[in-house]
Amino acid sequence: VLQQWRGQKYCVDLLPKVKIELVVPVEKSDAVVEIIMKHAKTGSIGDGKIFIYPVEKIIRIRTGETDGDAL
Repeated sequence: VLQQWRGQKYCVDLLPKVKIELVVPVEKSDAVVEIIMKHAKTGSIGDGKIFIYPVEKIIRIRTGETDGDAL
């Protein structure tokens, strides 16, 4: 897409993005990463990134369940 700003023409090539957030038990995280990699990898720019970080606490508001029970 060619756009103009302050008299200059720029080619703006934006890729559509999808953000997926998952919370999984730590023992399943490697399997989840493998599944994502298998199905999301195209080998092209824009395949995305996977960030893994700890979740300190989970609370299901409706029932008050916590941590693993809340999943």
